[in-house]
Amino acid sequence: MTDALVETKLFVPAPRAGIVARPRFDDRLSQGSRLVLVSAPAGFGKTTLLVQWLEHAGGAVAWVALDAGDREAATFWTYVATALDRAVPGVGAGALPLLQAGRTPIETVLTVLLNELSVLPGEVTLVLDDYHLVDGPGVQPGMAFFLDHLPPQVRLIISTRADPGLPVARLRARGELVELRAADLRFTLAETETYLNKLTGLQLTSADLTSLEERTEGWVAALQLAALSLRGRSDPGGFIAGFAGDDRFVVDYLVEEVLDRQPDPVRRFLLETSILDRLTGPLCDAVTGGHDGKAMLERLDRANLFLVPLDDQRRWYRYHHLFGDVLRSHLRDERTDEADLHRRASTWYDEAGEPVPAVQHALAAHDIGRAADLVERAVPELRRNRQEHTLRRWIDELPDDVVDRRPVLAMEFVGALMASNEFDDVERRLGNVEQLLDQDPDQIVVVDERELARLPGGIELYRAGLALIEGDPAGTLEHSRLAVAQAREDDDLTRASAEALAGLAAWTTGDLDAAHRSYTEATDGLHRLGYVSDVLGCSITLADLELTQGRLRQAQRTYERALELSAGQGLRGTRDMYVGLSQIALERNDLAAATEYLRRSDELGEQFGLPQNPYRWRVAMALLREAEGDLDAALGLLAEAERVYVGDFAPNVRPIPALRARLQAAHGDVGSAVEWARRYGVSAQDELFYLREYEHVTLGRVLLADGSHDAIGLLERLLRAAEAGGRQGTVIEVLVLLALATGDDAMLERALTLAEPEGYARVFSREVQPLLESLDRRRPGWAYLRELLATPGAPAAKPAQADLIDPLTERELDVLRLLASELDGPSIARQLVVSLNTVRTHTKNIYAKLGVNNRRAAVRRAHQLNLLSRSRAR
Repeated sequence: MTDALVETKLFVPAPRAGIVARPRFDDRLSQGSRLVLVSAPAGFGKTTLLVQWLEHAGGAVAWVALDAGDREAATFWTYVATALDRAVPGVGAGALPLLQAGRTPIETVLTVLLNELSVLPGEVTLVLDDYHLVDGPGVQPGMAFFLDHLPPQVRLIISTRADPGLPVARLRARGELVELRAADLRFTLAETETYLNKLTGLQLTSADLTSLEERTEGWVAALQLAALSLRGRSDPGGFIAGFAGDDRFVVDYLVEEVLDRQPDPVRRFLLETSILDRLTGPLCDAVTGGHDGKAMLERLDRANLFLVPLDDQRRWYRYHHLFGDVLRSHLRDERTDEADLHRRASTWYDEAGEPVPAVQHALAAHDIGRAADLVERAVPELRRNRQEHTLRRWIDELPDDVVDRRPVLAMEFVGALMASNEFDDVERRLGNVEQLLDQDPDQIVVVDERELARLPGGIELYRAGLALIEGDPAGTLEHSRLAVAQAREDDDLTRASAEALAGLAAWTTGDLDAAHRSYTEATDGLHRLGYVSDVLGCSITLADLELTQGRLRQAQRTYERALELSAGQGLRGTRDMYVGLSQIALERNDLAAATEYLRRSDELGEQFGLPQNPYRWRVAMALLREAEGDLDAALGLLAEAERVYVGDFAPNVRPIPALRARLQAAHGDVGSAVEWARRYGVSAQDELFYLREYEHVTLGRVLLADGSHDAIGLLERLLRAAEAGGRQGTVIEVLVLLALATGDDAMLERALTLAEPEGYARVFSREVQPLLESLDRRRPGWAYLRELLATPGAPAAKPAQADLIDPLTERELDVLRLLASELDGPSIARQLVVSLNTVRTHTKNIYAKLGVNNRRAAVRRAHQLNLLSRSRAR
């Protein structure tokens, strides 16, 4: 999971008035190179130049203003993918859910993003401003991969104070790099004259201009500061003649001149607020103790005192980086209260409900105790918003000797480590927490007594999680029971979490009744706590269990209640509820309803889906396409589902390879299905256990299709196991297969008796037609079966392109099918033996005809219209 984004970091800065036009850079910036590197020290006008050029360069622009908080790979790439998605809507739809889930390798995420970019019909420019603030081991590997595979329609511009740790030399040797450095960016004498005389109105002589240009070496920031210092001077030549020394000396001298010329209130405001990364009126008032922060910021903005607006309403600002650096340097030289200023900022952010900057300012004040207090108080909200990685970052910033006296804090850091999949040190830290709890209360520090009371149960809870990760369901159940036993009566979170872990453990062993009881308890507890998105996630598990138990109506009610709970709230997981309802409609052979539910799920957008939603949606659509008789489309969707699958703690009880084998066997490709069994080691002689039950039932189908005598023995063993486990959904399916294998209409009758109250229909396919005539018409199930087989699941499919005003050409259909694959743009061109520009042209036409604007949306629309099957699309 990642923190909420700072939206203003994604805004392209607005062009400012009074800026020197620099057309001499236009041609170089417009070259079609893989990377444009703008590298120079602070104050050389890098950002201003790029903003100027972008204003008339044309094309889509994705801008990210980076800061030191973006050094973690997940945060960095979330900003990049979001910026690209804002520039070209939909292009980040595949990558962003994977980043949000936090479990997918970065290269896999980038592959999804690059594939989307590779088929864009137009160009997009990605600008990474202040890249030096994030350049390091967290970002470099992904950036190198991204740069190596960057499609030609994407222009990457990096603005930085230091050369990045990227293969710059290799790009330079290949001619794939455009470089702008300090020597390029420095103002020429003509640009210096334009700025100082024409825009600022100083009317300096040629000699003065030449002297100032030489002494500042064209450093744009120094010239800006010089212009401020020169205002109102009667002897500008004497002022300019007094300059000497290196750049830093010049800038310090000019800043002193600027600051000294400001009224004391302005000067004091500048110094005191220099500790802030972002400025807004109330925050500035809190730091300075004044009451005119908003008016002062507006005054500074009008005076061009290096204030950069961060939003269109000019409520939030920041100082020009160079100016801020120098202000902070002077603050440290002149004042001794910097720590107090940080404390005031920390207090304001704390009261404003922003714990992250509150903690950061407390740390900057070296007030470690306050920082630890703030972290501990923030834990419940951070936990609710799934910001464990923020806690993980603070583990490295708070000294061990502070954490080791705070059991609540130490415990939350354990949770942060587990959420980051760092398990090696967890048991040692849990032991430390236990030792703290045994100490005299006077020897420990506790801010939140309620959280302290949760710790005994929490220790057992994390040990239950460790046991689950280690494949020890018995240990998980034991520690979960201990967690519940030690939890306070009002500690719904520990109880709910323990019940969920116990449910997962029971699920892995096939005890679905126990799993359902535990998950029901977990869902009720999370509901009481207001963790609604987690309730939706639990509802998926509950419905999965109910379907396996043969409780189709209850599964439908579970999804419908979850939708009622999320109504109007725009919660993650809402999309998944519609996918679940589509699966239930398909079980009832109501293909029209299944189609409608998947359409409604798709319309909600990726942001309303849980991490597994891309996978679940594709599986549901694949089953729908197979039910319509389109095997090619179904297999293509399953391939996509396999590619986007994101694992979690829940067992994968219906693996894609087994589902694929089912479809292949049902449509006559028995050889491929038999090969699946051989490849995955599934045989009729296996010991049966629940986690592989779906695979063994699949094998029963395959053996039955292959005419093997082993089918009946395997199916009979599966029937006994499913009956013993109360898995009525499996019982119904196996009974139908046994009826087909043996011709025993009593088994079919029994399956019908179990299925009719719940409305199961799909399992009784037309494969049972041969048994219909032998079925005793006096038996109760006969009428139900006759009705099922007489009622088509859906009206005859209309031509796939009937809904398109302008149908796709055959070549466009070929391109569309390849867009649904993993191939990037150049690979598609090679596959079709055409140029990349031809692929882009076809892609642009496809987008226009389908009414979409990105690859992912085109593939989804194609699935909805059933355009991906060669047999149906023509």
